[in-house]
Amino acid sequence: MQKVIQFIVVIVVAVTVMFGGRWYMYVANAESPYDEVGIALNGYAPGPLRAWGCHKLQSRFGAQLPPYGCAAADGRTWM
Repeated sequence: MQKVIQFIVVIVVAVTVMFGGRWYMYVANAESPYDEVGIALNGYAPGPLRAWGCHKLQSRFGAQLPPYGCAAADGRTWM
């Protein structure tokens, strides 16, 4: 039973690191705010992480239209 729990924990940690790392690469190093995978991962992130990611993107790409998930109600301004 302990081996099964250990295996599940390892899988959960690996998936979190894989997707979390890809999300961080999007918000911190992307060449464009319109990367489809990054937008999707940012959309699935919890609220505080998504807000931090949008703020980071806005500081880097503030002159461009915000990507889906970082736009205010009008779709043209950053949230």
